Amino acid sequence: MTGIKGLIPDPYFAGGGVHVVGNGGHLDIHADFNHNAILNLERRLNVLIYLNKDWEEAFGGSFEIWNNDMTQMVESFVPRFNRMVCFNTGSSTWHGNPTPVNHPEGRPRMSLALYYYTATWDGTKRSHTTLFKPRPGSIDQADHETRRNEILQDIVPPIMYRRLIGPLRRLGF
Repeated sequence: MTGIKGLIPDPYFAGGGVHVVGNGGHLDIHADFNHNAILNLERRLNVLIYLNKDWEEAFGGSFEIWNNDMTQMVESFVPRFNRMVCFNTGSSTWHGNPTPVNHPEGRPRMSLALYYYTATWDGTKRSHTTLFKPRPGSIDQADHETRRNEILQDIVPPIMYRRLIGPLRRLGF
């Protein structure tokens, strides 16, 4: 179906599994992390399966896909029960559910997220965490912390970054 050879499911569900977004919740447009460092695998594919019975577009939480340069929304999917969305992931595959969930009975938006990898990671690729990008003309906020970390990773010698800055970031500094 995907044409991607050698897909490997994530046995640890790192970031995957059941996702629950309550009323008022949303997930800004983003590109997913691209490297599973524990397994040293490249993230390639997401599968989302929606678990919301009788969900209507007016309840919010629709899944949006944006073009690579973030100039327009390409598609939007209402998270209806048993609907599956499958898409390639990369550093410019922008997606999310930026419209807040607003179910009249307070029910949450729920989905099952499954991530797939390939053993194609190598030293020529740059690892990154989830990257957030504001939609044009919206009140979305730019992700300055991620950008700052990318700049540090570019200018600090790799051994210093791995041994000093990386551990501090994991501790919340």
